[in-house]
Amino acid sequence: MKLVYTHPNLAIVVQAASLLEQSRIECEVRNEYAAGAIGELAPINAWPEVWVVREHDATRAIEVVEGMQQPVDAPDWRCRQCESNNPATFDTCWHCGEEISHKETPAE
Repeated sequence: MKLVYTHPNLAIVVQAASLLEQSRIECEVRNEYAAGAIGELAPINAWPEVWVVREHDATRAIEVVEGMQQPVDAPDWRCRQCESNNPATFDTCWHCGEEISHKETPAE
């Protein structure tokens, strides 16, 4: 196993792990509950972590996580089904769950 990502916010670590799983990279989250040990441990040692199971997946896993951290250079979009505005980072409509078609109209 190899450590590929750590962050003080558990939600961000879980999001990174989810992206790795979607990329078919087996991983696990560690230190989920270690925040309670801060004081006994240095804060950085209690941060949640993502570990890949197979070390040969580590390089690709790091690339996936780095891609997650890049800003999205696309306009927000309007759902054709319910007409709701959605951020560019959403792949499905927040309101009705319709998947984005990259031909959606930009949100105004």
